[in-house]
Amino acid sequence: MTFRESSRLQAKAHAYIPGGAHTYAKGDDQYPEDTPIFIARGQGCHVWDVDGNEFIEYGMGLRAVTLGHAFEPVVAAAFRGMQLGSNFTRPARIEVEYAEELLSNFHNAEMVKFAKNGSDATTAAIKLARAFTGRDLVATCAEHPFFSVDDWFICTTEMNAGIPESVRNLTVSFHYNDAESLKKLFDENPNRIAAVILEPATVQEPVNGFLCAVKKLCEDNGAVFILDEMITGFRWHLSGAQRVYGVNADLSCFGKAIANGFSVAALAGRREIMRLGGLDHNEARVFLLSTTHGAETHALAAAQETLHIYQQCNVVERLYQQGERLRLGVAESIKQHRIADYFQVQGRDCNLTYVTKDTEGRRSQAYRTLFLQQLIQNGILAPSFVVSFSHSDQDIDRTIQAIHQSLGTYAQALEDGVEKHLNGRPVKPVFRRFN
Repeated sequence: MTFRESSRLQAKAHAYIPGGAHTYAKGDDQYPEDTPIFIARGQGCHVWDVDGNEFIEYGMGLRAVTLGHAFEPVVAAAFRGMQLGSNFTRPARIEVEYAEELLSNFHNAEMVKFAKNGSDATTAAIKLARAFTGRDLVATCAEHPFFSVDDWFICTTEMNAGIPESVRNLTVSFHYNDAESLKKLFDENPNRIAAVILEPATVQEPVNGFLCAVKKLCEDNGAVFILDEMITGFRWHLSGAQRVYGVNADLSCFGKAIANGFSVAALAGRREIMRLGGLDHNEARVFLLSTTHGAETHALAAAQETLHIYQQCNVVERLYQQGERLRLGVAESIKQHRIADYFQVQGRDCNLTYVTKDTEGRRSQAYRTLFLQQLIQNGILAPSFVVSFSHSDQDIDRTIQAIHQSLGTYAQALEDGVEKHLNGRPVKPVFRRFN
């Protein structure tokens, strides 16, 4: 397996594009050196790089592609929409039709605004909450890795260069499954917190009624309760994780899987709040979401078709089923190699990730690099174990075999040192202060 063409393009990429990629999670520092850098095409859960190497892919476009790459019915729907024109001076019929269909799927949302990416949706939610409450502070969940590229969130990370201190002071943090930490924020900042934003769940499940407690604290203190369902929506349940956990947010943000990789995101919520971005009120106008490409007809056609496929084909059930098959196979391999203290699989079956640890039981980027490196050599591209509707039993079983071989090398490295097995430098976390 060689990567000559990828290597040739890599130099150009870094000359023309800061970081060599348009998404930090796709950057060179996130993968081993001996790796496919540029993908040429995909079909289902298989991808081919520019050198012609084939891989079974997991993560699927940062969890955006749940049905599969180039999924024919979705591509066909987008193509039909494109043939009619993708952008007009006035709204198109599909904007109303899809809005109605999507809202009927979410029993607790009354209005929706479309955008092109998740950051637009979450930032619009924050702006709306500030306008609705007349307050300035935002409370974010410290354990949840990403909400937006915008200053109100990035200021909480190590990559906060370029963000004024005055902006940083407007965001405070609480801890997941710790309602008391949120209550403390409200007590310390009376009548100042406009919004509380978190994911319904990540690898941690809510316990002891945590999400309901968060909602109650928001209600008692006059703050807007926002759930970021970019990942959980269309994975945990077709109606979002809110349906699974029995809680309703004031505002909800959806994206990623909503259009099987096409660029669509959505902010949905209570009419009382959402209407501030509209024309039927006498209060100060909120510049909510106004994007030139936010309602491109072909993207909405793809989203509409994706919703129909979910409704007709039990997609979410399949995600759980194939994720369980993968998890059980990996668990058996971990057991056979006796490395349960050093390699773990986490999360729901529909959204599995893995943790790599060193001989001291500490999270290790070096061992993550080794595992990625070995998987790639075995034809698997897996920054996570997130499956799609297109992962067949055969794909899963082939993956389990590759993982077993890779974990064999992992176990050996625990004995004689990871450095002896790495082909280059370790990967690095995205959020770090210096390169």
